[in-house]
Amino acid sequence: MTDPRTGHGRTTPGNAYAGTNPAGGAAVRNAARIVGAVFLLVGVLGFIPGITTNYDQLSFAGPQSEALLLGIFQVSILHNIVHLLFGVAGLALSKDARSAASYLVVGGVVYLALFVYGLAVDLQSDANFVPFNDADNYLHLVLGLGMLALGLVLGKKDTADRR
Repeated sequence: MTDPRTGHGRTTPGNAYAGTNPAGGAAVRNAARIVGAVFLLVGVLGFIPGITTNYDQLSFAGPQSEALLLGIFQVSILHNIVHLLFGVAGLALSKDARSAASYLVVGGVVYLALFVYGLAVDLQSDANFVPFNDADNYLHLVLGLGMLALGLVLGKKDTADRR
C-alpha cells in the first residue's frame, strides 16, 4: 500500500500513518480525553451556583472575584472559560497519539508556569487577573506534574509500541 502523504513506500494496515493512526496510542489518547473531559466539567461547574459558592460575587476577572469552586478554588468567568478551552483542546487533540501527548506535555508546562506565576504574584493585586488563590496554586502544581508525566510516559510508550 502506498502512503498517500508521501506517494511512496509501503505501510501495513495496523501502523499506517504511525503518528496519526487513530487506533494507535490508545493510552495517551485516552489520558488526553479524560483530562480534557475533566477540564470541561470543571469549567461548567464553575458557572453553577451552589457548586460555586459566593456565585453572586463571580466577576469576569481579577482578584475581586470571590466565587469559589467547591468552596475552595477561586474562579472567575475568565478562569472558567480557560478551563472550558483546555477541555475542548484535550478532546480535539486526543484524536491521535502525537497531538494527545503534545497536549499533555504543553498543558503540563503551562500549568507549572501558572504555579510559579501564582507564587510570584501578589494574590490581591490586579496582576492576579485569572484569579488564583493558594489552593489553585497547589492544584496547578499537581496538574502540571501529572499532565507532564502522562504526556511523557504514555507518549514515549506509544513511540516504543510503534517500533
